[in-house]
Amino acid sequence: MTINELLTVDEMYRADAATVGGGVPSLELMEAAGQAIAEEIQDRWKKRPVAILCGPGNNGGDGFVVACLLVKARWPVTVSLLGEHGKLTGNAAINAERWQGDIEPLSTKALGGDPLVVDALFGAGLARPLDGVAREIVETINARRLDCVAVDIPSGVHGDNGGILGAAPFATLTVTFFRAKPGHVLLPGRVHCGALIVADIGIPEMVLDDIRPQTFVNGPSLWLENYPWPRADAHKYSRGHAVVAGGETLTGAARLAAYGARRIGAGLVTIAAPLGTFEIYAADRPGTLVKTTANTDEFRQLLDDPRKNAVLVGPGAGVSTSTRERVIATLSVDKGVVLDADVFTVFEDDPGTLLAAITGDCLLTPHEGEFARVFDVDGDKLSRARAAARESGAVLLVKGPDTVIAAPDGRAVINASGSPDLATAGTGDVLAGMALGLITQGMDLFGAAAAATWLHGAAAEEAGPGMIAEDLPDTVPLILARLLNLKAGARLQLGGD
Repeated sequence: MTINELLTVDEMYRADAATVGGGVPSLELMEAAGQAIAEEIQDRWKKRPVAILCGPGNNGGDGFVVACLLVKARWPVTVSLLGEHGKLTGNAAINAERWQGDIEPLSTKALGGDPLVVDALFGAGLARPLDGVAREIVETINARRLDCVAVDIPSGVHGDNGGILGAAPFATLTVTFFRAKPGHVLLPGRVHCGALIVADIGIPEMVLDDIRPQTFVNGPSLWLENYPWPRADAHKYSRGHAVVAGGETLTGAARLAAYGARRIGAGLVTIAAPLGTFEIYAADRPGTLVKTTANTDEFRQLLDDPRKNAVLVGPGAGVSTSTRERVIATLSVDKGVVLDADVFTVFEDDPGTLLAAITGDCLLTPHEGEFARVFDVDGDKLSRARAAARESGAVLLVKGPDTVIAAPDGRAVINASGSPDLATAGTGDVLAGMALGLITQGMDLFGAAAAATWLHGAAAEEAGPGMIAEDLPDTVPLILARLLNLKAGARLQLGGD
């Protein structure tokens, strides 16, 4: 998938309507959709029996188009319909009439012989849980692990939030049209989609001018133009000076964050070390600066240096009064701020104090558990991240396999780069440090969060199985080199964009 805008179900309806209003017949759009699906099937599989499961709406109409095209190409095809043929309307009825074969009532009998299944039952607009024969057939597809091609989105996956409405098939391939939807990239929906193809069916790009999407799938095309590559006259001070608040016990977290910040380009990074820990921090990587700060006053004095322009508090900081005081001190200075990890625990009983103290540029990077300690909002992950960004005035980076980044103005990015190997200690600390390093170099918070998250995921993909947190910063230069070539116009295949 190479197009970044994600359209909600309602926005996709608006795109369709604008296209039809501009003179493109809706029947032509349905025919183009069916053509795209049929071509993907023929490109990926040798001729084999195909069971096309049609629903009562336009998704079913797409299925009838696929059936006609595959039969024309001499594929063995059966068609089953949920509902009555005579009750079909509009374009679905027209394409059902074009089908010259039998139309069987939908049942698990359609799956006899383990065919390739085309799921054309329901599209992204489904708002109620699957039940009855539709649920039975979906569960049978999964139990028998049948190859399945989903039309638009696997039936039962909510198009706006990726939630599962009762049940949904695990598709081998999903073919959607014009733009993907949030449900294609948010979990658990993403897992059900398999390979995702976004097909061009003739909807003009100009329809986006009125829709003005606010949700995007993460990728370099969103932020590469504003990436802070060093200029020919750059020096370490021009690339910023970041401060990482070190903890007393879990010292590795701050060291990982500092290393991530340095690898992504921060000119200098200083770890503010509590008393008794200087030797531990100083014995690590020689390029990282270390300054002992015995108390909050000394920490604040360190931040008073105007050359130090971004601060990270949280990784390994400890659940203590000291951490709480350092957060408040950090938020009182005019610098870019990243808050992570223990910060959310120390304000769990008093989130209002934390939120009231956020008055400037601040990036919050909680995982789901930490998010819930500070924000009391309901809904899906995308909705909750947006609500928290509005409430706090901060940029939210809610970590996970489907990391969501939300800005107070409503913009949101869903990240799809990365691998399950990121589920290991310290990777979140590296991510916080990478975001810090980009902010230190002058990148805006939303762009820095998106870029750091994508690069973090791409580095994990490159490092592969057996990866540990320390591998991520060491892999970043390779990913950055590829991006620099991409910026220069080289044609490179980069995962996630």
